[in-house]
Amino acid sequence: MSLPAISIPEIPLPIQIPELIHPAIVHFIIAIPIVVLLLELYNLGFKRRSISVFSFLLLVIVAVAMFGAYLTGGIDGKSAIDAGLSSEGITELKEHKLLGTYLVYASLGLLVFKLLFMAIGKTVGRIIFILILGGFIAVTLNQGKEGGELVYKYGANIEAVADVKSELEDVIEERDELQEQIDEAKKEPKVETVEPKEEPKVESVEPKVETVEAKEEPKVESVEPKEEPKSESADTNESKE
Repeated sequence: MSLPAISIPEIPLPIQIPELIHPAIVHFIIAIPIVVLLLELYNLGFKRRSISVFSFLLLVIVAVAMFGAYLTGGIDGKSAIDAGLSSEGITELKEHKLLGTYLVYASLGLLVFKLLFMAIGKTVGRIIFILILGGFIAVTLNQGKEGGELVYKYGANIEAVADVKSELEDVIEERDELQEQIDEAKKEPKVETVEPKEEPKVESVEPKVETVEAKEEPKVESVEPKEEPKSESADTNESKE
């Protein structure tokens, strides 16, 4: 359940509040009420007015510090948003600021209750104030926890985290642009260029003409007729004639 929105009237300041003062002031706001609680518990038995007055003065410091935390928190919150705080971090920051506004008024209420119960001076009044103070401390501790989450979870007022977030956003934008180009390329009709197929190479086959060498004709030797030897009978015949 969200708290109804309330605000604190703007008060012009003569000086400019520097950044990153808020954490230092917050530590006092958390620590001092715990000290006051311990003093009030101690004073239940002793009932010394000096202790009661001292705790009242400490509560005045708490109220002043609470208002200072509200002012410095506004400066640091604006700086965190300008540095690129995420949307979730901004939502947490607004809730943190709203609860801080309630705590400013609650610290003033503590002063009123303290004065009232000091005037009554009864033990019952002291016990009731201790219970109210305990509730105030519980809320301030929760507020401190949420402030820590703003720093360590969402990176509020951390320059290195802001630089990394900025670079990450640039990378995301480039990725989205590339994705759009890819989507547009997919929508365009694809024209396939058909490359002409290479014609099969026909090797020119030259007819092989085998040169057949003419075989040498066998040499025919001319055989001259041999003269037959004249027989002696023939010679004798010739001589007779």
